[in-house]
Amino acid sequence: MWKYVKRYLHFAVLAAIFMVGEVLMDLIQPGIMSRIVDEGVLGLDNGGVSNLNLIWVLGFQMIGLVLFGGLCGSLNNVFVHMTGQNIGNEIRKDCFGQIMTFSFPQIDKFSTGSLVTRVTNDITQVQNFVSQFVRGMIRTSMLMFGSIFFMFRLNRDFGLIVLCAFPLILGCLAFCLTKANPLFTKLQTHLDTINSILQEDISGIRIIKACVREIYEKIRFGKANDDLIKTQLKVLVIFAFMNPIINALM
Repeated sequence: MWKYVKRYLHFAVLAAIFMVGEVLMDLIQPGIMSRIVDEGVLGLDNGGVSNLNLIWVLGFQMIGLVLFGGLCGSLNNVFVHMTGQNIGNEIRKDCFGQIMTFSFPQIDKFSTGSLVTRVTNDITQVQNFVSQFVRGMIRTSMLMFGSIFFMFRLNRDFGLIVLCAFPLILGCLAFCLTKANPLFTKLQTHLDTINSILQEDISGIRIIKACVREIYEKIRFGKANDDLIKTQLKVLVIFAFMNPIINALM
């Protein structure tokens, strides 16, 4: 995998830099908003007298931070997708080239539908993983540690409470991933089966009609599709419980 990543490492580095800028803007904004309310509106440092000039100054600072953060986020998305798409493109070409070198026994070992799935769906999943990893890992890590830092600055006891909660959150996340991991293997198997049936039935549709096997093939495809949906639903249920945990980290 590294041989593909290093070719487009410069895109990943640029994506990381812009992600840092976006996250920093997100972390700074609550402090400015707090000053707008406490010092500008409530005037806590001025005997309860509002400070309109401070509200305007901090308000424009907030707008500038939002715009700069949005620009960093957009550029991050551009370079993240450039990284993922280019890596996927290289893997897909190498995968197809490898298939072209297969011997007949090797080709027989894999069904045509399975090979199609490897070159299309699986590599698309790799692209998505790379994009989510470059964006998600940096953002989650910075927001997590940055939030803890600012919470400690605000209130040490509150910061300790939040810090103690993170191991529990990470433990729940690890548990959900452990449950979901075996299902991904089943999901891949069911997808291979569906693609194989589709490939066989479409290429052999004349034979199927000649032998009056339409009903049998409908039942066979329906069963394979039902198995895929059942596994997908199990994965979606697990991810439904994971989403609040991920949102808590981010």
